[in-house]
Amino acid sequence: MTINDITVPTLDGASSSLADYDGQVLLAVNVASKCGFTPQYAGLQALHTRFADQGFSVLGFPCNQFLFQEPGDAQTITSCGVSYGVTFPVFGKLKVNGRGQHPLYSLLTTTPDLEGKAGRVRWNFEKILVGRDGQPRQRFRTKVTPDDPRLISAIQEALAR
Repeated sequence: MTINDITVPTLDGASSSLADYDGQVLLAVNVASKCGFTPQYAGLQALHTRFADQGFSVLGFPCNQFLFQEPGDAQTITSCGVSYGVTFPVFGKLKVNGRGQHPLYSLLTTTPDLEGKAGRVRWNFEKILVGRDGQPRQRFRTKVTPDDPRLISAIQEALAR
């Protein structure tokens, strides 16, 4: 299974196939509007802008599983993204852990982080790099910021393949 086999909710309540991103390098991020790490939206947008013409996209997946930091509706989520200049796709809310975990995160959480640990998403703004083949490649926990050289290098490597 690859992410190309998965559909996700859109902000307007419809569904979207991730097959639309087939052949691209992706950075899947569980986002939240009311989190101390929400300013990472700006850095994620910078990555999206910097590498988009090479076949790269950031994909935002709102999640309200961490202390109710994404309690709002689609309009609230959109407003937050607009305030950070976000142009990358942000989808509808989904569960990244536990009962009801979305199939996307069932796949993504098998990927180990920089310390070799896979499993549960620990907090908002975890980043999982997906290769052009739709397979998760590397995982970066919350405190790895979008401008971290390790993340940028991993994106560049994936784009070169």
